Amino acid sequence: MQQHPYVGMWVTDDGRIRHELLPSSRYDEARGGRESAYQGRYEVTGSHIEYWDDTGFTADGDFIDGNTLHHAGMVLRRK
Repeated sequence: MQQHPYVGMWVTDDGRIRHELLPSSRYDEARGGRESAYQGRYEVTGSHIEYWDDTGFTADGDFIDGNTLHHAGMVLRRK
């Protein structure tokens, strides 16, 4: 597996949503005080990300300027 440059923590400005993109192509999303609210796998192609939640939900997003992730109507920034 080739590691992409987006591995790490991504957080909304209010800190409510936190996506941790793991080097194993898995992610862990926290929402508010609920740690590990969603988990699943992801795949990055260029600056685009596809998510497959373990519950069957799918989503996608795009990295802008290397420090911003636009995902499901949210803006997350690299921490």
